[in-house]
Amino acid sequence: MTGKKSRTVDALSMVNPGAAAIDIGSTMHMTAVNPLCGDNPVRAFGTFTAELNEMARWFKECGVTSVAMESTGVYWIAAYEVLEQHGFHVILVNARYAKNVPGRKTDVSDAAWLQRLHSYGLLRGSFRPEAGVATLRAYFRQRERLIEYCASHVQHMQKALMEMNVQLHHVVSDITGVTGMRILRAIVTGERAPARLAEMRDRRCHASVEKICVALTGNWRDEHIFALGQSLALYDFYQARILECDRKLEAALNALEVNQDHDIRSHPKVRTKTKQTNEPDFEVRVALYRVLGVDLTQIHGIGPSLALKLVSECGTDLSAWPSAKHFTSWLCLAPGNKISGGKLLSSRTRRSSNRATALLRLAATTIGRTDTALGAFYRRLAARAGKAKAATATARKIAVLFYNSLRYGMKYDDPGAAQYEERYRSRVIANLRRRAKAFGFSLHEQPAEAALAVS
Repeated sequence: MTGKKSRTVDALSMVNPGAAAIDIGSTMHMTAVNPLCGDNPVRAFGTFTAELNEMARWFKECGVTSVAMESTGVYWIAAYEVLEQHGFHVILVNARYAKNVPGRKTDVSDAAWLQRLHSYGLLRGSFRPEAGVATLRAYFRQRERLIEYCASHVQHMQKALMEMNVQLHHVVSDITGVTGMRILRAIVTGERAPARLAEMRDRRCHASVEKICVALTGNWRDEHIFALGQSLALYDFYQARILECDRKLEAALNALEVNQDHDIRSHPKVRTKTKQTNEPDFEVRVALYRVLGVDLTQIHGIGPSLALKLVSECGTDLSAWPSAKHFTSWLCLAPGNKISGGKLLSSRTRRSSNRATALLRLAATTIGRTDTALGAFYRRLAARAGKAKAATATARKIAVLFYNSLRYGMKYDDPGAAQYEERYRSRVIANLRRRAKAFGFSLHEQPAEAALAVS
């Protein structure tokens, strides 16, 4: 029986004879090539750059054209980039699709099994954007990391103020706003008089001078002032680093504009002029239009910052996904189809750590509070199935709009919540009439006077 199974596997046609595979490690990479290439088809290489170049030369000697590797932490990145520089076609494989057979778990058997699967064409590469978009994504992820660090120091400033019983956050909506930063800097430089601090309020601040003066009466202990000053200095430091990331992001977007001839004069008018929190310090909307030729911010729920995040995660060319259904499936926003014995066992969406998916879910939750068609859809589904499922379904709709806009240049025109509700009402009435007819009844609309009397 075992011999029959082995002969069946060997009978598979080898579609990629120049296939190689790497079992990625932190200090050692185990590589495997076609067993016909020599007596030692499996070799181990270190992770230093010189050893990675030696691995690439050995692959060329063995006639390798394509290399498969699993995405292990960040250890795969250096090997991936070195092999790409040497002209190999490299694919990154999800470990879930390349699990080894039970009972043979070693680095050597993992590499050999991965090479065998790749040679038979049984592996599918994960999505990796082009070099320019990968650079943009690296800068944006670094910027997101700096914003997180910066937010922790805002919390430290808040803690120091509370320890002094200076309740600035009760009279100012954001202590990092104009009024809040003026008062914080004055406190650190030695100002203690509540009246003078309150006079530093911006004219747009809703709280009066008298109310701010009462909130700024506290216990000015030296240790708390020291902690406040250090947190403020660190906050300013990370703000400066974020501005440096903005300059790099702007340069990366300008680099993507090469070979693009989109006329900025045809750019549609801005949908909303409200500036988002932590938005990059340059005209993101205009820069994206020069690269893409479409204005993604016309889609409700997608602002300039979110549009840039989605482009940095998904790229500027979505042709890697044949349709919007493939795209939403990659995002794990499409219903599952776990079927056994002809019975649907579960239609739950798969769990995902995709950053684009998390961004779309957040946009869906935000748009649920707007007077738009997508907002009406979210509210209707949330009332029936819960907010979690409503967020997933609305995020999928936004993803489809994003895909069609970026790939086909579709222009989105929101019909509004009222029109959506009217269309939904028409569909429900049509379904009721169809079901009544199937049971031998007819459905008639009640006169307005009678309906008011019943209500």
